[in-house]
Amino acid sequence: MSRQIVLDTETTGLSPENGDRIIEIGCVELLNRKLSGNNLHFYVNPERDSEEGALKVHGISNEFLRDKPKFAAIAMELLDYLQGAELIIHNAPFDIGFLNKELERLRMGRMADHVSGVIDSLAMAKELFPGKRNSLDALCGRLEVDNSGRTLHGALLDAELLADVYINMTRGQNAFGLDDTPDNPTEIQADDMADIDLSAFHLPVLEANAAEREAHERALADLDKSTKGRTLWRKLEPVAA
Repeated sequence: MSRQIVLDTETTGLSPENGDRIIEIGCVELLNRKLSGNNLHFYVNPERDSEEGALKVHGISNEFLRDKPKFAAIAMELLDYLQGAELIIHNAPFDIGFLNKELERLRMGRMADHVSGVIDSLAMAKELFPGKRNSLDALCGRLEVDNSGRTLHGALLDAELLADVYINMTRGQNAFGLDDTPDNPTEIQADDMADIDLSAFHLPVLEANAAEREAHERALADLDKSTKGRTLWRKLEPVAA
């Protein structure tokens, strides 16, 4: 079973090397690309105040965080939850940098020691939509993900939105019903499959009209442009012809 965790953090500022700390962590679990509902969320006492610019982004006051647990108190629960999963993070170097610094303080290794890998959804979006804005808000608008409840950045809400965005960006990966393939396909025996005589059916062939063919060609041209000519179907067209 494929287990992925969509993760987001909020921080006191931009630089873990200069002492900025994590103040919020939001995690959303995907099992075989479907939301499981098994999410994890922490507010964290950073043991320092947030910078003014960061406060404007996340709106989480220093006073609110005073009685929250420190990272050391939640570290084991977080790592147990993340263990062996593949992480999906928007602008992953930023969040991973902060998480690595927190683990370094506790001598608990690095994130790479605990997870199977990291997908940077920002890098993925830049490949899919070159030259366009690829912030989380921009992607929500482009992919028709409802982000109307997002007035400030919040780790859990942003992770939930990113989960929808990621599923939309990678929709082709579960095409043709591959998610429904049994864990052990060899368990399906030939005797279990009924013979069907298709000669009893009339199967009409519906050809595309001129407008549909033109729309199809425009879509292929857009894909050719966005992939800088790396698509395969144009190379195969002469062979098919």
